[in-house]
Amino acid sequence: MTQLFSQPAELRRAIRAGDFAANTSGQAPGFVQCNLAILPKDWAAEFLQFCQKNPKPCPLIAMSDEPGNPLMSAAGVDVDIRTDLPRYRLWRNGELAGEVGDVREHWQDDLVTFLIGCSFSFEEALLADGLDIRNISEGVNVPMFNTNLACAPAGRFSGNLVVSMRPFVPADAIRMIQICSRFPSVHGAPIHFGDPAAIGIADLHAPDYGDAVTIKAGEVPVFTACGVTPQAAIMQAKPPFCITHSPGCMLVTDIPNAKLAIL
Repeated sequence: MTQLFSQPAELRRAIRAGDFAANTSGQAPGFVQCNLAILPKDWAAEFLQFCQKNPKPCPLIAMSDEPGNPLMSAAGVDVDIRTDLPRYRLWRNGELAGEVGDVREHWQDDLVTFLIGCSFSFEEALLADGLDIRNISEGVNVPMFNTNLACAPAGRFSGNLVVSMRPFVPADAIRMIQICSRFPSVHGAPIHFGDPAAIGIADLHAPDYGDAVTIKAGEVPVFTACGVTPQAAIMQAKPPFCITHSPGCMLVTDIPNAKLAIL
């Protein structure tokens, strides 16, 4: 069974030591979790514009203080972006080149880090309201799907929206929409619920990323914009080098979720 950590710094120390390599859903409740994209400096301005034009899938939480600096003071105390996520993906010319638990040996002096809000951050508020978050109750990564919904292009970056899915009975789905609307910095209200084919999803039991979850009788799927969207845009843009998080393996920051909520 995966160990649960209550404090972000404690979790990051375990990750850095190689003692934790699982997905971070449900970890360090109360604190913001972030998706990751790291790009060469000459691609950074266009990627920033892509995030600004697509705030639901790419809500920007923080950027590097300067190119090549792996320390993210905006995310917390002693946050080293090279070591503090459970798993990373390496990309070369838009192709997945591998997954690693540490990117120190791949670090370059021109790299710019982007931290993007993650739907794991609003899961705490849903749990507090008594809603069953299926990926948490079943101990798996949230299912994520490619859609046919186009993002607004920016320079060399374009592509379709990726969504995460959580099933609810209709009354709970409405409550989920109300709660998530308070968190625009971590994807905000869902973008769709009901018929998956309407957004280009053929099979809810075959996610493109993450794991399938049980959908019970009477439940409807609820789809939220997902921070894996930038990975799809990066694959299409084909920068010479890029580092992202592995799906479900986020940076857990020292930023309280409450700071991102609209009350």
